[in-house]
Amino acid sequence: MALQYQLKEGNYHLYDLSTPPSKVTGQHRLRLMTDTVAIAFDARTGTLHEHGNPTRIHSWASNTRRRLRASGAQESANDIVVVSGPLPVDEINKCLRIQGYCSQMFSRLDSLPHGKRLSK
Repeated sequence: MALQYQLKEGNYHLYDLSTPPSKVTGQHRLRLMTDTVAIAFDARTGTLHEHGNPTRIHSWASNTRRRLRASGAQESANDIVVVSGPLPVDEINKCLRIQGYCSQMFSRLDSLPHGKRLSK
């Protein structure tokens, strides 16, 4: 499944590019619309775990950390990082496309433009 976020009318729209475009609108299947996005990833490897609505992602991270700690995997639980807010859409899409990119984005988070920016 090829996913891509786009900014439309101030909201993030997540499209499934593996679906055929609609004959009426020309758009691929819309999977999510949200005003902010959260990304959960592994701090050591930068591997993306989950992305989407912040409430769902924070809940997923809390539950996953709890299960990992219960199974004795304290280090793995501590490695789960969640970043949320109005992140630049091009950075979010790089996290989806490039293996390990999340840790690069995280290391530059304080220098990234705040707010929603369109891809170039």
